[in-house]
Amino acid sequence: MRKILPSAILALGLASPSHGELAAQSAGGFVIVASAEVAASPERSWQELVVPARWWSKDHTYSHDTANLSIDPRPGGCFCETLPGTRTGPRGGVEHMRVVYAERAKALRMKGALGPLQTEAAEGTLSITLKPSGTGTRIEWQYVVGGYMRFKPEEIAPAVNQVLEEQLTSLASRLGPVAKSGG
Repeated sequence: MRKILPSAILALGLASPSHGELAAQSAGGFVIVASAEVAASPERSWQELVVPARWWSKDHTYSHDTANLSIDPRPGGCFCETLPGTRTGPRGGVEHMRVVYAERAKALRMKGALGPLQTEAAEGTLSITLKPSGTGTRIEWQYVVGGYMRFKPEEIAPAVNQVLEEQLTSLASRLGPVAKSGG
């Protein structure tokens, strides 16, 4: 295992409120785990989580505008992006992931291949859990990817890890200062 932190955070010498790592890797796929401790309650964390327009990076959208992102937090709901068009309507859209499990203030699970993985015969499952921790919440992400990819997992997994950690860091920063933990 190795830690891969966003280069911008490393360059600034700042501590990241989240921690992510490539937990497993094989020729068939990889697993990324990341977590953050935040001062917000699980309910407040959920309210922020399901509005990706507030915390997802515009650099990791197709439209370069996070206002076009949404999550419908119910089974069958979509983590989608509208591709703006003209006065007559959008030119299209992107389904980033499909919600398969949602339990308010506790867990959100979505299936889909993010970013460049979308062009491959790969499938990913992103499980997000919100756990009470002291006076705040521990947010845990686990992204399991498998299937046929023209990318080598050892080459694409670090980039996916960096992108997911960037998103979790942004979400955590919106939820207040990192909660102090005993361990």
